[in-house]
Parts: sequence; structure tokens; C-alpha cells
Amino acid sequence: LQQRRGFRLSAPAAIQVTVRDALNQALDEELERDERVFLLGEEVAQYDGAYKISRGLWKKYGDKRVIDTPISEMGFTGIAVGAAMVWLRPVCEFMTFNFSMQAIDQVINSAAKTCYMSAGSIAVPVVFRGPNGASAGVGAQHSQCFAAWYGHCPGLKVVSPWSSEDAKGLLKASIRDDNPVVMLENELLYGVPFEMSEQAQSKDFVVPIGKAKIERQGTHVTLVSHSRPVGHCLEAAAVLAKEGVECEVINLRTIRPMDVETVEASVVKTNHLVTVEGGWPQFGVGAEICARIMEGSAFNYLDAPAVRVTGADVPMPYAKILEDNCIPQVKDIIFAVKKTLNI
Repeated sequence: LQQRRGFRLSAPAAIQVTVRDALNQALDEELERDERVFLLGEEVAQYDGAYKISRGLWKKYGDKRVIDTPISEMGFTGIAVGAAMVWLRPVCEFMTFNFSMQAIDQVINSAAKTCYMSAGSIAVPVVFRGPNGASAGVGAQHSQCFAAWYGHCPGLKVVSPWSSEDAKGLLKASIRDDNPVVMLENELLYGVPFEMSEQAQSKDFVVPIGKAKIERQGTHVTLVSHSRPVGHCLEAAAVLAKEGVECEVINLRTIRPMDVETVEASVVKTNHLVTVEGGWPQFGVGAEICARIMEGSAFNYLDAPAVRVTGADVPMPYAKILEDNCIPQVKDIIFAVKKTLNI
């Protein structure tokens, strides 16, 4: 009626939300929605989480829904997997995914394989979540990306958010999924604010697992990334646009199952491919993308070899200047794009 009378209605209200707050919202909404959901991990309850992701949830939901555990990843991960087998929906937090190595037998041999080995009669709806990849100044034992590790394993779904909408939507989708899901967050993104649409603020908002998102349209080269390097790709694309190079930036969002169709369609359009990740090069996510493109019909559209931008093939150094040189930077992406386009 207002539109008929000539009034211009305001656009849907978008707000700035940090990744930390988006994850907190997702947990709060899913704990409220389904009484089978509970959160467990080190310091998640009374301390509000090591990174304050679970802030306020223990006071709201109590000891049975938000559970502090001892420093024993194998123990509390086993509790989470066992609870999932009897149709609870645990969210198991690792203070860092480097510590998930203590519990990898529970994640791989118990969670990932049980549905298959039981001929589908036992589902394991558990979410393993926490910070993944390089942080800042924490050395080699706390700076690995596990996307390729867990993406290698059938039976798991693996998601890797970049923005606040990614974080909220993927966590909610993961909690509702009947399969074990590994959610690889990034510590350096927790405090970063992103615009969140009105739709994403809804309690019904989810991001479908297995669907990538085109963050920027382009015509000259396809950049495919996940997690924090998506932001680096967008920065590189903005710089290259000033030189007349239009990059299409794809936010993978899900590592397994991988949305190869979106990447293929982009490569058919741009005829060039660069993958960007923080993990090591050998057997990495970029290597898998390149293999999928080579094996599919999009290979016929490539005008140059695909190029990978990855972390350095060394354990992460502690010194900041060495650490910076081990992690893909915007300049590295720009160099790779120009190499691919031969400019």
C-alpha cells in the first residue's frame, strides 16, 4: 500500500556481526530448537569458551547441555561419538584442531565409519568444531590446516567457513545433519565483522552443505579458496581489477562433498584456474580441485595450466617474518594470476 502511494520502502536491514557472535548465535538457536543438542569441550561452560564462542550458553542451558571436560581429547570425543550413536546431537569443540590428533581414532574409525559398517542402521550426528590452520606466533604444532586430512576420509562431511553468514549457516546445517561433520573455523577470523543479511539473522537460516558461493563475478580467471584465504583472494581481485583483470572468486565453503560443478562452470567461463589455501601443497585441497578439473569436461576450456597457491611445504616457523613467508599473501595470489594469464 505504501509503495502504491509513492513511498519508498527501506531495504532489508543488514548488520555487522563478527564470526564469533555468528557461531554463538548458531549454537544458541540450535540448543533452543532441539533438546538433543549439547556442547562439550575444554572450558566451553563456566569460562565461556577459550575463544568465547560459547559465551553465556552455560548460564542459559545449564550443566547437562554445556559441559566442561578434562584435557583429554580422546576421552571427550569418544563420549560425543557414543552419544551421537544413541541419537543425541553433540557439538564437540577442540580448542584447536591440532589437538584433534589426540582423538583421530574416534573421529575416523568410530564416527566416520560406523554408518557404513552398520549398513546404515547407526547414524552418528556429531559435529567436531574449532579453530583450524595457522594462527599467529603459535609455532609448528599449532598451525596446521586439516582440510585435506579430514577431507580425505569417506563418511565425514567437512565444512570451512569464511564469513559470518558462512559460520552461522554451516554450523546450523552441520548440527542438523545426520552424519559426522568436521567444521574447520579460523581463529584469526573470530573477531572480524562481516555484513549479515536479514535472511541470515533468521533462526531458520542454514547454508547447504556441499554448495560453494561465488563471492565476486569475473571473466578472466577463477580463484577458488576456503576459509581466511577467501578474503585474500578478494583483496587480490580488487587490486587486479585496477589493471583490467577481472577475477571470479569462489568461496568453497565445503571441502567434502566438494562443489566441483560451480568450479567447472566458472572455468568454462574464464578459461583459467588458480587455487588458494593455507595448507601444505602435497595432496592438498588445491591438488584435488586441479585433479577434478583435469578429469572433467572443463579441462578442455583451460587456456593455461592450473596454478596452486599454498602454504610452504615446511612445519610452521615461530618467527613472524618466516611465518608470513609460509602463509599465502595477497601478493602471492596476484603473482599466480599474472603467471597464469602470462601478463
